[in-house]
Amino acid sequence: MASHRKPRTSILTSPGGRRTAVGLTTAALASATLLSQSADAAPRAPKPTVEEVKQKVDGLYHQAEVATQKYNAAKEHTDDQRHRVDGLLDAAAKRAEKMNDARRRLGTFASAQYRTGGMNPTAQLMLAKDPQQFFDRSHLMERLTGRQKEAVSEYQEQQAAAARQRAEATRDLERLQTSQASLKESKQAVQQKLAEARQLLSELTAQEKARLAELERQKEEAAKRKAQEEARKQQERQQHDGGGTSGGQAGGGADNGGSTGGSSSAQAEKALAFARSQVGKPYVWGATGPSSYDCSGLTQAAWKAAGVKLPRTTWDQVKTGQRIATKDLKPGDLVFFFDDISHVGMYIGGGKMIHAPHPGASVREESIYYMPIYGSVRPG
Repeated sequence: MASHRKPRTSILTSPGGRRTAVGLTTAALASATLLSQSADAAPRAPKPTVEEVKQKVDGLYHQAEVATQKYNAAKEHTDDQRHRVDGLLDAAAKRAEKMNDARRRLGTFASAQYRTGGMNPTAQLMLAKDPQQFFDRSHLMERLTGRQKEAVSEYQEQQAAAARQRAEATRDLERLQTSQASLKESKQAVQQKLAEARQLLSELTAQEKARLAELERQKEEAAKRKAQEEARKQQERQQHDGGGTSGGQAGGGADNGGSTGGSSSAQAEKALAFARSQVGKPYVWGATGPSSYDCSGLTQAAWKAAGVKLPRTTWDQVKTGQRIATKDLKPGDLVFFFDDISHVGMYIGGGKMIHAPHPGASVREESIYYMPIYGSVRPG
């Protein structure tokens, strides 16, 4: 039986239905896009405060100083190794010349014997692929004359010595390559930390930079007040003890770089005079003067001017000389900072020092209490 039901009409068959469908589809797509954008957009991290930026930058400068000391140590080690390798190569070249002289002497014997006829054992020795095996044949040595034996022995000795020197030079070249890799790694670490610090500072507004400068000024003033207070206490102790002690001026003291007492006083004065003459020159990591310095480069150069040779790094300088308590500091003494001993300055009296602070700053006078003190050393 035929069906009398009216066929169902799809909503898409009518113009109104199509418009409704299109409208629904557009709305759905727009909603999906908004949801997708909301899901993909990561929440923005809040902008760091100026205080947080300062803390981060100070930390990066500190890390850069640690990396700088590693660079200084690697560079010093690399320079020493390069000098040693050059010496070994020169010695090997001279040894090779001696070996050639010994070979020529053997050749003289061989030529003379060849002219008289026959293949003399000496000539066979010269033509042998492995002379050492030939040397080991006792019957050959018995047939050689005294002068020939002497020539063979000399050649053996020079050949063995040349082999030893070549092997030693090869080992030192390998060590040099390792040191050069370490040097490159330390250099990259310094550059990375300084680049991060520059990036943070470049993102500050003019107002934020002014705020940062104010925070720095406040920190310097606090360190200066502490130095003055320690100087006052030291003076009181000296007056109580009857006009001074043999220990000298501590974290303060009224003197501004006079005689330090003892046999090293003249040297300390020379070192101080040199350090003062460098004030205003820029800090450059890895620099030892004369136009720029890092912290240990400045102290090394200052004491060198006084005739005292100091190691290159803060880690080695702290081991040189007599350890001194902060309360017993005298002008010329070296003051080291942070638990990792990554910074050093030269004490000038009055609780102050001359030091090369960090990139972007110049050699200057500053309170020794600006940074946490590790310990102090008196060179000389």
